[in-house]
Amino acid sequence: MKILNKLPKSNPNLHLELIKDRWIPMKEPKNLTSAILLSVPLMIVAAIISIGIINILSSISLKDFGLTPDAISITINLSIIFWLFLLLILHELFHLIFIPKFIKSEKTYVGFTLLGGFVITEEEISKSRYIFITIAPFLIISIIMPLILNGFGLLTTTLKFLIILNSLASSVDLLNLFLIIKQVPKNATLKSNGPNTYWKSVYMNEK
Repeated sequence: MKILNKLPKSNPNLHLELIKDRWIPMKEPKNLTSAILLSVPLMIVAAIISIGIINILSSISLKDFGLTPDAISITINLSIIFWLFLLLILHELFHLIFIPKFIKSEKTYVGFTLLGGFVITEEEISKSRYIFITIAPFLIISIIMPLILNGFGLLTTTLKFLIILNSLASSVDLLNLFLIIKQVPKNATLKSNGPNTYWKSVYMNEK
């Protein structure tokens, strides 16, 4: 595992090697800005899911977040900044820990930029594992965690806010999930070259 301060770039030589070895590039957004714009509908859906789960477990209203028909009240303090930083770390950690042998991997990269954190691995990973790695932060933080926290009576307003915020931040992950499901066959392996993703069916290896 390597820690970087910027997103790794695609290697043109590796791209040619992958194409020669019959890896197929996925059709993906060209940059992060395009990915965020395309994922806006999924952002809304993800937030609705989390709000629905929280509302079933515990009462939730706009007043909890400083919103009323007459005014908007926003309070920012050091504790909120800490919780936001912790959420960012947890989100990326739940991507990272499900990558096989990520600690020893020389092809797994993790880091933080002004736009947030990232985890990229250039190891070959099965489609099913890749899907789980992609949606793990959304499943764990925004769906499973509310159930656990509520069971212990710890589902506070601050944690509700962070859970919903994680749902919004998971929209690009959900977009990637959609693209993988739509483009990649069931019995396939995925591999990254920087921000670009490729797939190869196991049946190609048999030919």
